[in-house]
Amino acid sequence: MPDHRRIGRELGLFGSDPLMGAGLPYLLPDGAVVRHELEEYVRAVERRAGYRHVCSPVLGKRELYEISGHWAHYRDDMFPPMAVGGEQFVLRPSLCPHHALIYRSRGHSYRELPLRIAELGGMYRAELSGVLGGLGRVRGIQLNDAHVFCRLDQVAGEARAALELIRRVHADLGLRPARYRLSLAGDGDYAGSPEHWARAQALLVEALDGFDYDVAPGEAAFYGPKIDVQVADSASRSVSLSTVQVDFHQPERFDLAFIGPDGAGHRPVMVHRSLLGSVERAMAQLLEEHGGALPPWLAPVQVVVLPVSAAEQPAAEAVLRCCAEAGLRSELSADGSLGARIRRARFVPYQLVVGPREAEADVVAARLRNGRHLDPLPAKEFAAAAAGRVAARGAVLW
Repeated sequence: MPDHRRIGRELGLFGSDPLMGAGLPYLLPDGAVVRHELEEYVRAVERRAGYRHVCSPVLGKRELYEISGHWAHYRDDMFPPMAVGGEQFVLRPSLCPHHALIYRSRGHSYRELPLRIAELGGMYRAELSGVLGGLGRVRGIQLNDAHVFCRLDQVAGEARAALELIRRVHADLGLRPARYRLSLAGDGDYAGSPEHWARAQALLVEALDGFDYDVAPGEAAFYGPKIDVQVADSASRSVSLSTVQVDFHQPERFDLAFIGPDGAGHRPVMVHRSLLGSVERAMAQLLEEHGGALPPWLAPVQVVVLPVSAAEQPAAEAVLRCCAEAGLRSELSADGSLGARIRRARFVPYQLVVGPREAEADVVAARLRNGRHLDPLPAKEFAAAAAGRVAARGAVLW
């Protein structure tokens, strides 16, 4: 499997600078396209699955993370507090404490549950410099995260639904899970009661019914066990991409409640769920899985128009406008020999050659990235068909 760092340099997707710091890569315009497409895709998937999206700040008071347990159990992986106006603020290492505050901002009835809230938000972790690399391990993370607040009898069903949603997203993106891992407590420092841990583990085992999975003691979150959906990277290492977690600890710490059918207050359970994990790691995995030849809907440039000579440039520019009007990300390539330009565009899904015959007949000769040639088509007909395939977010070129 190729290394995403080499592909990223070749495609001009991302870079880094010592003045920004290690583990803080920037995305170039084409890299930003891939990120934005992934974000729009996952938001649409979540909306259809009944999630509502929120936005929360990347900073919080130190007290917030003391309540959540992050300060006691995760402090070594957090950036130091910043003193502002006599108070201490921390770059968040996780979104869940913020979502707990959003939940408790108003009262809830059992009829509202499960309440599913999601966010694509920034978080920051003080990773050691020796483990940083490309987009796979960074210090500034854009996380696809969600939290489901539900009754106890809904937990296994919500965890199972999250697993099915993860499986669908991976299939849409052409990703192949290497394994499902049930991550349990080990000998470390964990929060919460043994009873809550045992119950959370039993609920995750119930959700995993029918899945092949391994058990990994010592890999749990500090507040509860989790299911890690892992993929293999370019070095054949298993890395966690998606996750489902059951948490009794934080609802108790934040005193979360809902009114039950008996009119009394009850404690919800918090199911943490990430379909893609960090957008950065998802991008790295996609580049490696597809060898840089991203599905058409994710490709930074979807169509390249190639005039054979300067005489066909006006016709090629008309084709370019036609593709752009259809919503396709399109570029014109006119410098160098035709063969060299085709080689440079080898990752572009659709390569449209415009020679004398095509210019005269007002058609395009489409060459697909896989080397297949289509019969000549009017530019508008090609653009409409290609735009339809892009809108379907499939992996098939034609």
